[in-house]
Amino acid sequence: MKNKTERVADRRWVVTSWQLVVAFTAVLAALPRMGRTQSIAERVAGVRDGKVRMSFAAKEGVCGDGRSITTHRSTEDWEGWCEGGPVRVVLRLRRGDVVDLDTFVGGRWRAAGEGVDLGPVSAPAAAEFLLSIARRSGAQVGKAAIVGAVLADSAVVWPTLLAMAKDHARPGEIRRAAVFWLSQAASDRATEGLEEIVDDDATDLKVREHAVFALSQRPQNEGVPALIRVARSHNSPRIRKKALFWLGQSADPRAIQLFEEILLQP
Repeated sequence: MKNKTERVADRRWVVTSWQLVVAFTAVLAALPRMGRTQSIAERVAGVRDGKVRMSFAAKEGVCGDGRSITTHRSTEDWEGWCEGGPVRVVLRLRRGDVVDLDTFVGGRWRAAGEGVDLGPVSAPAAAEFLLSIARRSGAQVGKAAIVGAVLADSAVVWPTLLAMAKDHARPGEIRRAAVFWLSQAASDRATEGLEEIVDDDATDLKVREHAVFALSQRPQNEGVPALIRVARSHNSPRIRKKALFWLGQSADPRAIQLFEEILLQP
């Protein structure tokens, strides 16, 4: 039988062991939080009011001088001062909501600028975050967020833009902005999506007309055949007229052949 001293030592050992188990469990529970990098949305959510700045890599061909943004860095005879990034975005928050958003390419932040600077962030992650803002914001902020997203390097944005363009619940300005930037997406699937919007009788006529314009901005081997199909067979005379107008701007031989067919009809 253990004496009193031995029994007290046993109890102390049990208490100490239990404390160690509790402490170790707490450390294990904290490890995922300690090891996981916060998303941009989580970092921005920590700022209820004020400005948040971030920067990320621009896609190839995008440059700016801190004010204007272009996708053409030079011409044959002229080359301007144009930095190929980074893209700089500043958000203004009020009670946790983004109430304003500006996008710049090139230039530099003011050293004493107010607010929180997230520093360089992943371009695809920034695009995803900005598109999430566009999906839930009004026209002004939403359009600005789309611009920032489409400038991001290595970001695949066209599926989200296509969904926004088809979403009848979104403001018309947002949908038209999505359609315009779809026309700039370097993908055959983007053209297919634009044709779907043109053919959707439930879509607002202005949005559909903007989609016709967007088709005219696609590479000719994609845009011209799509516009010819619209001009030949669309059920809206107004949409057919728009398609013919933009075909006229293309000076493509296939467009000229279509005009000849129409004019020679008895």
